[in-house]
Amino acid sequence: MQGRHLPHPTSFKERLAQEAEHAKAEAEKLPDCIERDLLLKKARQAETAMHINEWLASPGLRPPK
Repeated sequence: MQGRHLPHPTSFKERLAQEAEHAKAEAEKLPDCIERDLLLKKARQAETAMHINEWLASPGLRPPK
């Protein structure tokens, strides 16, 4: 059984940016520890996902012929 897809009030890019900023802000509150490293990794992953999403959505990207 599939659920209904509800539109998000913000774009995927905006949600990734918010996630990255939130993770960075939380990491700044912590001393050097594993949890801080994981939050910084999560922020980098969200930023990388934003770049990949921009690349995939770019008009210059064409399917192979």
